[in-house]
Amino acid sequence: MKKLIIFIILISYFISFQANALTVDEVQMQISATNAQIDALDKEIKQYQAQISDTSQKSNTLSNTIKELTLTRNKLIKEKEQIQKKITATGLVIQTISGGIIEKQKSIDLSKKSINVMIKDLNQSDDTPMIERLLTVGNFTEFSREYNDVMTLNEQIGKNIVNVSLKKKELLTSKTLKEGEQQNLNTLKNNLIEKEKVVVIAKKEKDTLLNQTKNKEAEYQKLLADKIKKRDAFDKALEDYEAQLKFILNPKLLPKEGSGVLSWPLNLVLITSPYGSRWGKFHYGLDFRASVGTQVMAMAGGVVEGIGDTDIACRGASFGKWVFIRYNNGLSSTYGHLSLINATVGQVVKAGDVVALSGNTGSSTGPHLHVAVYASDGVKVDTVPSKSCNGKIFTQPIAALSAYLNPGLYLPKITSLMVKK
Repeated sequence: MKKLIIFIILISYFISFQANALTVDEVQMQISATNAQIDALDKEIKQYQAQISDTSQKSNTLSNTIKELTLTRNKLIKEKEQIQKKITATGLVIQTISGGIIEKQKSIDLSKKSINVMIKDLNQSDDTPMIERLLTVGNFTEFSREYNDVMTLNEQIGKNIVNVSLKKKELLTSKTLKEGEQQNLNTLKNNLIEKEKVVVIAKKEKDTLLNQTKNKEAEYQKLLADKIKKRDAFDKALEDYEAQLKFILNPKLLPKEGSGVLSWPLNLVLITSPYGSRWGKFHYGLDFRASVGTQVMAMAGGVVEGIGDTDIACRGASFGKWVFIRYNNGLSSTYGHLSLINATVGQVVKAGDVVALSGNTGSSTGPHLHVAVYASDGVKVDTVPSKSCNGKIFTQPIAALSAYLNPGLYLPKITSLMVKK
């Protein structure tokens, strides 16, 4: 009996070790190779980002615009490839963990089986009760030693079950975490697919523009000047309209200035145009550098109260694709010039939720994100006719001028490195 029990214990350890050893060595090599590929892709992505940043700082020419879009698309393709590699590596780790869980359960089952054998033998061996064996055994010392050996083995097997059970629990926890990580990676992969689609569309539009201008810079600059003229006319008409709206700002209903109740809408922050006077007029928001397809996030908890695209009414005159969010803290915001909208009207969001991808739609002469912040009581999604666009009706956030607020007063502290020189 004792030999049988020892054999079972050895088999339980052997199976667990053998199965894991074969799996870990093979899978670890695959994981190492995949991680090396991920590192190589990361270097390529950083190189593309550096080139994009360099190009975006140069003059607004047709060739520079096309170059930036091409670089952005190439970067997105590499990012998507990198995320796929990370998903593969995570899947391999989950596979290894799952195998470990199965083997640990086998070890537990074998250990339990050995205990059952001992209990059965201690109580009855060959249909002979233990008390009869004690009375008939010739050597009491030998019986006592056998009994103690069995009890010691019983204790060892019990400890083994506890130990293996703890390891199994740890593996289950690791597996759950890895599965959550894999789900996040799949979500990110889907976002990258969307971003690539956006960049492909933008690139196609610029290729069309090249054909329209016959690849002549002078023609492009003429179109650009016309777009700026239309933008300025629309902005002036809208400002005059909003100036007539009556709203008395109540500071008591607003968060304290400098409280940082809003988080950054982008992961990388560079302010290219501040709130205030600009080019002889007033800029009612903050502009952030953001290449086409950059994720745009909600700045606080709230509800999406409107989405739209002003280019449908009059191309190049206003926000283009926009998202309006009413936050729970007395503030509201509009994101303008987007390329893709991920949010829906009525959607409840929290800070950090991706609601859109940045772009170059509406009255924009280059890819960026426009952020306007208002006192919630003084803004709503409404319709307004525009004389500058032949009386076209626009649907977008409309606010009394007194309801506009400087976003910088409620965002985290802005350092000199966050502002374009």
